[in-house]
Amino acid sequence: MGARRTRQRLDILQHLSAAPDFISAQGLHARLAQTGTLVGLSTVYRALRDLERAEQVDVIRSEASGERLYRRRSTSEHQHYVICRRCGRSEAVDTDIVERWAAHLDQLTGFSNVTHTLELSGECMDCHL
Repeated sequence: MGARRTRQRLDILQHLSAAPDFISAQGLHARLAQTGTLVGLSTVYRALRDLERAEQVDVIRSEASGERLYRRRSTSEHQHYVICRRCGRSEAVDTDIVERWAAHLDQLTGFSNVTHTLELSGECMDCHL
C-alpha cells in the first residue's frame, strides 16, 4: 500500500474493500469512525493517495460534488465505469478499444508516458423510471 503498513492504513484498506461502491475520503473517514477506528482525515487522504499511486484503487470524480471517489481495484488492470448521476451506482464497462487507442497515442502524437481519464455517466434503470 505504499510507504508504511501501519494498523491505521490496514484498517483503511479493509474498510475501502468492504465499501459496496465508490466512496469519498470523507465518507471512508466517517465509516471508520462509526466502527470506532480512530484515524485522522489527513491519514485517510494520504493512504488513498498511496493506494492510487500503487494502482490498487480506481478513482472517479463525482459529477455532483466534484470530489474524488475511490474503489478498491478488483483486478490488476484499471477499469472504467459508467456512474448513475442520481444514485451513484456504478457499473464496470468494457473499454478495450479505448485502452488500445490510448496505448498507441505516443506513436501517433510523439508524446510519452500518456495517461488518460474517461468519465461516463447516465441514469441507471432504477433511477430512469
